Amino acid sequence: MNPQPPAPTCYRHPDRVTGLACTRCGRPACPQCLQSAAVGQHCNDCVSQGRSDVRPVSTAPTRTTPYVTYALIAINVAIFAVTASQAHSITDNHFSRLFYDWMLVPPAVAQGEWFRVIGSGFLHYGPLHLLVNMFALYILGRDTEMVLGRARFVAVYAVSLLGGSAAVMWFATDAFTAGASGAIYGLFGAMTVILLRLRQSPVQMLVLIAVNILISVSLPGISLWGHLGGLLAGTLATAGILFLPEWLKAGSRDAVVRIGWGSMAAIGVLVLALIGGAAAVLA
Repeated sequence: MNPQPPAPTCYRHPDRVTGLACTRCGRPACPQCLQSAAVGQHCNDCVSQGRSDVRPVSTAPTRTTPYVTYALIAINVAIFAVTASQAHSITDNHFSRLFYDWMLVPPAVAQGEWFRVIGSGFLHYGPLHLLVNMFALYILGRDTEMVLGRARFVAVYAVSLLGGSAAVMWFATDAFTAGASGAIYGLFGAMTVILLRLRQSPVQMLVLIAVNILISVSLPGISLWGHLGGLLAGTLATAGILFLPEWLKAGSRDAVVRIGWGSMAAIGVLVLALIGGAAAVLA
């Protein structure tokens, strides 16, 4: 008859028998040495290691109020109010002069009206379009801003907006596009990268992205290419900030900052080059 194997004991308290274990490293641990995590429970050592792994990617102190997110929402609402006032209608605000001058029309951009690639990202077709986008911006923006810091958040948002415009310039040349959706899809991608960096499950975010893309495909009048372009640009920009310094084995805090901003600048230049290339083809 085989003897029973010894019961596992806590890795920090050998005198304590336990049936629990860290879901990250697998070591047995007592309840005192475990902390709840997004998936399962982590031992104190893994929690400390996870915090030290994430900390170097941020150069800004933690802030409690996402001022940039609130400012972007305020700007979008203010511009909607201007278009509604000009059109003398809340639901038909797209008949306003400002809307006509700012909506993304690729042939017009090719003729030199470059501001449309940015201005179109602050226009919305009616109050429902505005409400849906601002709700998404509030939910995604506040968390993304808290992790990346204000400056990086602004940069990711801008690159995502331009990425959406670039995709429209190449693949939807006959469209009349407006809305913050391209930038917001970029925040979807940014939040997915953040979850991966924090070693948390991105499944829920991926499902949400898939559902929104399905809606973009299914419903008429929605800019699928603008959404996909923003999603790709935002994902790449955030990966450059959070993962590229580690992949390149940055040895100092300054190197982490330089690599992160350098990758962001490279993606921004690439997006602008794509917009310029599309304009040249359409001219």
